Amino acid sequence: MSTAVIDKSPIICYPQTMLRFIGPLFLCLNLLAPGAPEAEKPAEAPAKETPPPPVVEPVVRESSVTIDGKKVPYKATTGKLQLKADDGKVRASIFHVSYVRSDVKDVSARPVMFAFNGGPGSSAVWLHIGVLGPKIIKLPGDGTLPPMPPVRVTDNPLSILDVCDLVFIDPVSTGYSRAEKDAKPGDFHGLDEDIESVGDFIRRWISEHERWSSPKFILGESYGGIRAAGLSSHLQTRYGMSLNGVVLLSSLLDFSTLQSAQGNDLAYEVFLPSLTGTAHFHRKIQGDREALVKESTEFAFGEYAAALLKGNELESAARGALADKLAKLTGIDAATWLARDLRLDSTFFRSELLRKEGKVIGRFDGRVAWDSTDKAADSPEYDPSYSLAYGAFSTAMLDYLGRDLGYKEDRPYEILTGKVQPWQWNTSNEVVNLSGRLATAMRDNPHLRVLVMGGRTDLATPPAGVAYSVRHMLNLPENVRHNIRTTFYDGGHMFYLNPPDLLKCRTDLVTFIQAER
Repeated sequence: MSTAVIDKSPIICYPQTMLRFIGPLFLCLNLLAPGAPEAEKPAEAPAKETPPPPVVEPVVRESSVTIDGKKVPYKATTGKLQLKADDGKVRASIFHVSYVRSDVKDVSARPVMFAFNGGPGSSAVWLHIGVLGPKIIKLPGDGTLPPMPPVRVTDNPLSILDVCDLVFIDPVSTGYSRAEKDAKPGDFHGLDEDIESVGDFIRRWISEHERWSSPKFILGESYGGIRAAGLSSHLQTRYGMSLNGVVLLSSLLDFSTLQSAQGNDLAYEVFLPSLTGTAHFHRKIQGDREALVKESTEFAFGEYAAALLKGNELESAARGALADKLAKLTGIDAATWLARDLRLDSTFFRSELLRKEGKVIGRFDGRVAWDSTDKAADSPEYDPSYSLAYGAFSTAMLDYLGRDLGYKEDRPYEILTGKVQPWQWNTSNEVVNLSGRLATAMRDNPHLRVLVMGGRTDLATPPAGVAYSVRHMLNLPENVRHNIRTTFYDGGHMFYLNPPDLLKCRTDLVTFIQAER
């Protein structure tokens, strides 16, 4: 979730950490001089076995929620599942909350969805009490300030618990999940390491709850989409677990779609339709939004892309014509586009669009506009859409865990953490791109379906990015390409905070889950 100029906001990793540079390893050996006697070593005490961490018993609560006018009873289980190495030593304890509908006699046909957010470094709090779970936080949804704190959760009549059991996963070092004594936290802080540990959790949960015969879905938001794409292949090849569906919510598959660089203009093309959607919301451009976004998308990957490919060989007249079109599609005047060589990143756009009004707009949601504290800055000093949500979600989640679910720990619940850095990308200096793994999973499991969900004012992971990645899944067989469906929403990265989008989100997810039933 980044642009050429990087904000400090969490929730998704930033491209400057995207590349892994492998340097030479120098080994220092302490050698004895020839003929020198070996020093006597004191007798070593026998190593003591590290006792395994105690198993924390889960907390189980019975409750109910009314969804679609019908009472849905459920069992909420809050606790930790221990991941173990082959020798039985505990590697990590994964905190999770599961919701299982309790009036289902035969769960063999009951779908189950595993959900997680991104970061890397984010817990599942946003999906948990923002959209999917039986409890939800209430925010205005229009970009204005949240209610006066403290904010609490209420029943969620738009949860999908009526059609699908839910398991919310906090990866290692997020939430209450931690590496244990026989492992280092860094053992889990990497692209493949993360996929492996979350995959092991899913396998264990499925086995312990006897749900191998259940339809299985995974849903990842933001960087969670990278994790979901990796899991689709990993679960299939490692454990023989064929998924029924993967949901990519405000996600990405290829980091090159987010990071512009000299000689790589793709990100400018990917972000342009989102700049258009945001400018329309703030009434800087006029017309039908969907028609404008369609025009912007076609222009971005057509005439605009061809022009950027010419670099400094683009003729002056063509530059002027392009600047006029870009101004029409973004509300940023042609002179500014020309001054920035027709390349305007979303960070500058956030500070420029409402500069005259003295406001900056949000990165996670371009609809949010709050007062600027530096009206001359080229980049926003903060992200108001992040400020709007973070405190409200943190307070509500901690209150819900303790008061409603009855689970407490002395250690802090890591809503968002930088403790997962440095993140190991394991890509041999290549840009992270998981679209090939998703395509392979779909090739080997032609029944696997994918739902892509994107917000029109998402200036962190714009929907055009995943669309570009899907178009370039060249190893995706033609007979399964129709298994990918894309749907759009009015809001931003967390579009579900917008009440109309929350309703549409439920409808789309229920339709997706029940498609084969």
